[in-house]
Amino acid sequence: MAGTPREAGRSTTSRVLAILEVFGDDPGPITLSDIATRTGMPLTTVHRLVGELEQWGALLRVPDGRYQVGIRLWEIGQNAGVRLRDIVHPPLQDLFDLTHETVHFVVRRGTEVIYVDRIYGSRRVPRLARVGSRLPLHPTAVGKVLLAYQDPWFRESYLANSLERHSRFTITEPARLARELDSIREQGYAKTQEEMALGSCSVAIPVRAPNDEVVAAIGAVLPSNRSTDMARYLPPLRGTGARLEKVFKALPQPVEQAIRSFWLG
Repeated sequence: MAGTPREAGRSTTSRVLAILEVFGDDPGPITLSDIATRTGMPLTTVHRLVGELEQWGALLRVPDGRYQVGIRLWEIGQNAGVRLRDIVHPPLQDLFDLTHETVHFVVRRGTEVIYVDRIYGSRRVPRLARVGSRLPLHPTAVGKVLLAYQDPWFRESYLANSLERHSRFTITEPARLARELDSIREQGYAKTQEEMALGSCSVAIPVRAPNDEVVAAIGAVLPSNRSTDMARYLPPLRGTGARLEKVFKALPQPVEQAIRSFWLG
């Protein structure tokens, strides 16, 4: 059967990855026809590949005939970043014990942050991210920290794109955001006030690799009515960042390279 324009020339691997990517955007359950529409592949091709993925365990067919991520794929996914999470969790737990606020450690992937580890506080704040999830750089404090310390060409490229508005307080004006990024580099931390979601504010600091390059960020999330408390969390955040930097510096070189691959790959 002749493929559609989007399918023509695609390898089997690229087709399988396109199917799996659908579940990265929407964990499901998803119908075969929806998968075909989103990937641009014929339904017959999708049916065949999804059947193979189900047989291997990457996808699971639920009683109504739709599909969701299978346990085999989940098990393999747990190995991604586990070592880095194991390293950062004890200092992050101590930070939580000091603040009793939601705290997290993130790295950058392209134009987004990935939440490597997160500990939830008991105070009510919107839960927009979990371990392994992604959020854009510009409306989050941890994202702004990572964006502020990128090379000028990266910042300029990011600001040249359309900046999505997540709340009425999200900064989407490139010139205004550029000025804020300059301030973040000067002061060494970032803050947001209901830019990602109403009801929450956040504060974050950078974490550096042994070569002094900013490769991660640590942040805390508070209810927005307690935004004045953010400044008092800077000392424990900085202390945790310094502790992690010492741990990273003391790692054996092969482990350091593996972690940097996770950070920057």
